[in-house]
Amino acid sequence: MRILHLGVLTALLLGCATVHPEDTEAWVGQPVNVLEKHPLFLTMQVVKTRASDGTEIWNYINGRDVASCSQDGTLFGRRVGWGTYSSFVDCTSRYQACNNIFYIRDGRVQRVVIMSSGGAQCSTDQRFRPTYSG
Repeated sequence: MRILHLGVLTALLLGCATVHPEDTEAWVGQPVNVLEKHPLFLTMQVVKTRASDGTEIWNYINGRDVASCSQDGTLFGRRVGWGTYSSFVDCTSRYQACNNIFYIRDGRVQRVVIMSSGGAQCSTDQRFRPTYSG
């Protein structure tokens, strides 16, 4: 019986770890300055790169030990080349982390994708939305 209770509790907690599409879709069309000032993302490390078509990719990482992949922090907060970015993502795939990836074009967010690595359970709530002010 105790195992059944533990299984139900685990299932309920995993059900809470959900990425809600309405939270990510709320970012589409938002100016990049809203993202730069957002209180949730100010607490996360960011690595930026640019795709060949000019789209900027900003990856806000929420996870433990991913800093070991940052070349002593030199990757955070600045734009890096595609090869360096790919190496960083490959390295962080070994750690539990949520990658909050913002695609930006012409100063506006085009799309947001949340990717987990290392078995992390990612979730969003009202704090993720651009209107959150703390």
